[in-house]
Amino acid sequence: MEIGQIEAFLAVGTFGGFRRAADALRVTQPAVSARIKALEGSLGVPLFERGRGGLALSAAGRALRPHAEQLLQAVALARQAVHDLRPATGGALQIAAALSICTYLLPDVLKRFQAAHPKVMITVRSGHSKEVLEMVLRGEAEIGLARSLNHPAVETVSLRDDPLILVGRARDWPTSARRSRLEAVADRPLILFDRGSSDWTLSHGLFRRAGLVPNVVMEVETIETAKRMVERGVGLAFLPHLAVAREIRRRTLIAIDVVDAEPLSRSLDVIHPRQRPLSAEALALLQVLRAAVSEVVRPARRRR
Repeated sequence: MEIGQIEAFLAVGTFGGFRRAADALRVTQPAVSARIKALEGSLGVPLFERGRGGLALSAAGRALRPHAEQLLQAVALARQAVHDLRPATGGALQIAAALSICTYLLPDVLKRFQAAHPKVMITVRSGHSKEVLEMVLRGEAEIGLARSLNHPAVETVSLRDDPLILVGRARDWPTSARRSRLEAVADRPLILFDRGSSDWTLSHGLFRRAGLVPNVVMEVETIETAKRMVERGVGLAFLPHLAVAREIRRRTLIAIDVVDAEPLSRSLDVIHPRQRPLSAEALALLQVLRAAVSEVVRPARRRR
């Protein structure tokens, strides 16, 4: 039983599939499959089973999960203990972040942070906002980056708004037509992503409250895939502003103002446990985060 196998097992259990687990672990899908197969071989039982809802933990997998989580936590504590004996490393910083934040914000932020603090060891884990909260509450991450998170046990610092905005391919929408009513949007091809997530729920809820059934032509797993489909003219999509700010600046994508629907508002938040202060490394990262998000072009205010 190897650490990499345990990490793969927990990732597949958390994300419900090999592809998303591979993205989270930054490895290939065959590598995740091989680790799971090796772990199941060593234990002599299948850890996952397929049902109508997709991939799920088997009875053996459910029994293994709490022990696997404890094992990885022990490994993290062991690594931390070693780093604590090496002050020259400059300390360590554990971060949990929503998948889209990992993709569209953290690369530039961590590059800046590492340039200013080259001796700090950084660990990043990703998941949905609820999973980010759980990692912070369990002490697996000192700070979490997610959207619209509030919990009595954590302090929440809002960095900026990051609404879901309707985007389309720029050349399909002349400047004079970049406003639309929700009923007209519902008739157009629509792309949704990450079924069951808060973003998916917000998008669906917008039409449901208006008594409309959207013309969903495609559902994909990730924001990036949805964005690529929009760029190719497959349809429209409600996507986080953070994920499309660059394309809007370059005018390959455009934001479409839905004039008769409320904005799908969300905030980009930093969370950390109330009972302990932030380390010097975490405070330094927070400063870099504030500077980085202030540079992202904010979506235009709706004109009435």
